[in-house]
Amino acid sequence: MTPELLAHLDHAAEEFRYQERFDEIHEAVYRWDVWAAAYLIGGGCSDDSFMDFRAGLIALGRDWYERAAACPDSLAEHPAVIAAAEAYDDEAVFYEDVNYAASDAFKRITGGEEDFYEAWDEYAASHDSSGQDAEDIGEDFDFDDPDEMRLRLPRLAALYLRDTAH
Repeated sequence: MTPELLAHLDHAAEEFRYQERFDEIHEAVYRWDVWAAAYLIGGGCSDDSFMDFRAGLIALGRDWYERAAACPDSLAEHPAVIAAAEAYDDEAVFYEDVNYAASDAFKRITGGEEDFYEAWDEYAASHDSSGQDAEDIGEDFDFDDPDEMRLRLPRLAALYLRDTAH
């Protein structure tokens, strides 16, 4: 490793700490009930889209993140979610760029000369930042069953399942 890279890595320690925390809270909402909320809000939700949705939850700020983590149905109260439902917009809360905040900052610090993911792997290995034990992600259920969605996420279902109302 060159002295220049070591200097960049010293400056990048904050980005690495951010990435550690981001990964921790991003993973904490990897649950079926949160995915169901994303599915309703997004009109469907792939694996990749669910990554973006969880990043979007983080971007909403601590209060909304914690509310959604405790009760995903509470997102029915978020102004952006309400507005998106009224406009039939399926992009509320999905925010892909948040996934790359640390790597973008790292590029600015290093002038784009060093690879964030290689440096991150080195940092993670030396700081025991590797994956945590898999947590219980809850009970899987049929996101395409409107009755099940109404049962589990009644407020979001009321906003997004208007066409299938009883």
